[in-house]
Amino acid sequence: MDFLRSLFSRTLGLGPGEKVLDELTLDGVARYIQSGACKNIICMVGAGISTSAGIPDFRSPVSGLYANLQKYNLPYPEAIFQIDYFKKHPEAFFALARQLYPGQFKPTVCHYFIRMLKEKELLRRCYSQNIDTLERVAGLGDADLVEAHGTFYTSHCLSFLCRKEYTLEWMKEKIFSDEIPKCDKCSGLVKPDIVFFGENLPGRFFTSMTTDFPRCDLLIIMGTSLQVQPFASLVGRVPKSTPRLLINMEKTGESDFMSGMLGLGGGLDFESDKAYRDVAHISTCDDGCLALADLLGWKEELQELVNREHALIDSKNKKEKGEAANEDSSATEKAAPGAEAKSQKTE
Repeated sequence: MDFLRSLFSRTLGLGPGEKVLDELTLDGVARYIQSGACKNIICMVGAGISTSAGIPDFRSPVSGLYANLQKYNLPYPEAIFQIDYFKKHPEAFFALARQLYPGQFKPTVCHYFIRMLKEKELLRRCYSQNIDTLERVAGLGDADLVEAHGTFYTSHCLSFLCRKEYTLEWMKEKIFSDEIPKCDKCSGLVKPDIVFFGENLPGRFFTSMTTDFPRCDLLIIMGTSLQVQPFASLVGRVPKSTPRLLINMEKTGESDFMSGMLGLGGGLDFESDKAYRDVAHISTCDDGCLALADLLGWKEELQELVNREHALIDSKNKKEKGEAANEDSSATEKAAPGAEAKSQKTE
């Protein structure tokens, strides 16, 4: 079997790369970052980085989103994100969207750790499967982010001949007024720009992927099951010597048995005798980021950033609620004279 593995690896150019980490641990990753050799970190993130904000992930057996959709009377859980089902029955998706809509949640420690990588000029890009926009709220901009499965940030009319674009605030107003969003121009159905099953991923995903991953010198994977393609396949696109760190509640993304035996594919390898670059830190994403920040000497700075940004968000929300209350009060006062006149006329 060693002969076959060697033969396939040599023939297909899939042999191991240079070992960069001095040990396959979180400490080893931290020392590599501190060495100065690491300048192009890519983060791949999924729903697990947002669960501590109160947003459920998709696939957890009890608490996951797919396990709690019975009230929508779906033919199967994934139907809520199927484009054909949505076009016929948009009510279920928009009812769910009211529960998950951006603006109701604050970014997590993990989101702000990624922002710190950006501020320290170590982040090449964050590739996110999430549609909650919390990466943007945490301070990542268009240039820092590839929203592989789309975003609520913009919406478009589904009519091929129209495709009018709408803002986050426009969509929010429609969803929270219990309206099915319809296009102002052609009355077609309007959908947030999240990628449903049956739709293509954004073009930016493919164009960025081809330039980013060959330059990646550290891949950090957080909060994803690595079960959805083509996102999951990105782990195999980094150079052979690039270390790959998984921060997750369980190991995932590992090669299947046959591929592993033959040394094929780009799956993660944490435990075999051939493992040389992959590290699994089993914890919540927030705890893992805090642990890595601590090893890097960034923990206090990270905690201060989280506290400061959360305070700003709380202050903004408080101000918006106060303004909304004042508007309601003004509307009531304007209505009062008419009501009083009607009362006097009745008397």
